[in-house]
Amino acid sequence: MPDIDPGSTYRGLPLTAEQDAEVRHYIKKKKQHGESWDSPELAAMLKDMLEPPSENDEELDVLIDETKAAAERAAASIDEFMEPIEASEERTAAMESEKMKKPES
Repeated sequence: MPDIDPGSTYRGLPLTAEQDAEVRHYIKKKKQHGESWDSPELAAMLKDMLEPPSENDEELDVLIDETKAAAERAAASIDEFMEPIEASEERTAAMESEKMKKPES
C-alpha cells in the first residue's frame, strides 16, 4: 500500500487514494444536486473506511456462505412435481441432514 499523506486527503484523514477519491466524488455529486454533502451517509462511509473489518464479520460471512450452500443442496433434492407441503417437509429434512453432517465447532 502506498504511503498515505494525511495533508492531502479529505480533512487530513488517513485514507487511501481510492478512498479519498470516493469521498471527493460523493461530495461533488451532492453539491451538483444541491444537496447537503455533510450528511450521516458521509459519516458512515468514512467510519467504514477507517475501521477495518472485524474477525467476527469474516466468520459470519463464512457461516452465511455455508448455510447458503447447504440450502442449495437441500433445494436440489426436491422434486419439482412434489406437492408444496411435501416439498417443504423434504427441504426441512434435507437441511437437518446437512446440519448433522457438519460437526458443531
